[in-house]
Amino acid sequence: MEPPTPKIESPFTRALLAGALAGTTVDLSLYPIDTLKTRLQSSTGFYQSGGFRGIYAGVGSAVIGSAPGAALFFVSYESIKSLLKRAREAQGKKKWMGDWSEPIEHMAAASAGEVAACAIRVPTEVVKQRAQAKQQQSSLATLRFILGQRKDIGVVGVWREMYRGWSITILREVPFTIVQFPLWEGLKDWRRRKTGKDAVTARESGVFGSVAGAIAAGVTTPLDVLKTRLMLARERERAGMLLVSILRESGPRALFAGMGPRVLWISVGGAVFLGSYQWAYNAMAEPR
Repeated sequence: MEPPTPKIESPFTRALLAGALAGTTVDLSLYPIDTLKTRLQSSTGFYQSGGFRGIYAGVGSAVIGSAPGAALFFVSYESIKSLLKRAREAQGKKKWMGDWSEPIEHMAAASAGEVAACAIRVPTEVVKQRAQAKQQQSSLATLRFILGQRKDIGVVGVWREMYRGWSITILREVPFTIVQFPLWEGLKDWRRRKTGKDAVTARESGVFGSVAGAIAAGVTTPLDVLKTRLMLARERERAGMLLVSILRESGPRALFAGMGPRVLWISVGGAVFLGSYQWAYNAMAEPR
């Protein structure tokens, strides 16, 4: 018999490859729901933004940005989580802050991962959502339009357009991940204690990811609405002024526009994203 192929020991490599697979899988499989959510949140209205037509508009930007964005998140997340755990154990203490030590470490690691991933995610979202809302016919047309403004607004202006909504995206993603990842990790830890096994299965991880994602999606919907409106606006606006404008013109209910598709998308997406991530991560930890 041939000896088994050595397993991938590096958490960095496993997180990189598993994250890339997870990001691409979830973004492509659930793209139509994301498009409907974007159009529901658009200030021009659902049908004016395309309705149910062309629900794969802008998918090109998602294809390009999914893998590197998710890979960057999980590499940062796993690396910082391990670093914080080693630092805690090096002090000779089991917990920094009692039972909250590990959840806080997960929150910090996930927050740092989201900030890193937004370097790729924000310009991808800008291009994707403008194509989804039918401001341009495709991702490529949207990108060309933004880059074509260089003569009028300069290179810095183009850069600012590509990263429009950066601050509000961070403000949305950090609270979301502070809810989702400690809950996901907590459910996995509970399952490991119950079964006595070192790892959870991909199916279990997917179920826990779905529950955690649905809860986090619901409570952060207002921030998602604000982010979408900022990215779709014809002119740059301040988040605070836009929030006041939404409340004055449409009332508080407008901040929960698209909540159903968002919760559905992220609930199913959490199962696919974290389930496929766990599958790939577990597979690379075993002899191939």
